[in-house]
Amino acid sequence: MTERKPPGVTFESWIDKQIRTSQERGDFDDLPGAGKPLPGAGAPLDDHWWVKEYIRREGLSGDALLPAPLQLRKEVERLPETVRDLTTEQDVRDVATDLNRRIVEYLRAPTGPPVAVGSVNVDDVVVRWRAGRPEPQRRPASAPNEPVPRKTHWWKRFRR
Repeated sequence: MTERKPPGVTFESWIDKQIRTSQERGDFDDLPGAGKPLPGAGAPLDDHWWVKEYIRREGLSGDALLPAPLQLRKEVERLPETVRDLTTEQDVRDVATDLNRRIVEYLRAPTGPPVAVGSVNVDDVVVRWRAGRPEPQRRPASAPNEPVPRKTHWWKRFRR
């Protein structure tokens, strides 16, 4: 395919000649899927088949195609699952605050279908997050007369 089309030859005949010579050389003989039916052959085509195929191939969620208010409502519904694995209260507050910020941005300049989206009460999210977490293990208080072991610095251990 690196050769150029000679002048005076039509593109169709030039391409047909290249395909014919490649077939004669056997370039198309051992291709994967040779002799097998095409996947989805005979099935009716959907108007948005290419979008569905892209989402399936890339492993994406269909939520990315939803309008902004529906995406925000889904995020509000999934918020308890989202914050469940977070380790600190500040992280939970940050996630809820960021969601509220995006909700307010949408409410200031709504796009898409008119869908009611309410903000999230950050304190309620934190309370539910705490309720779902196991109680932290308390260390027993050390005796007041017990001496605290001191760490020696590495260079002092080296000089010994």
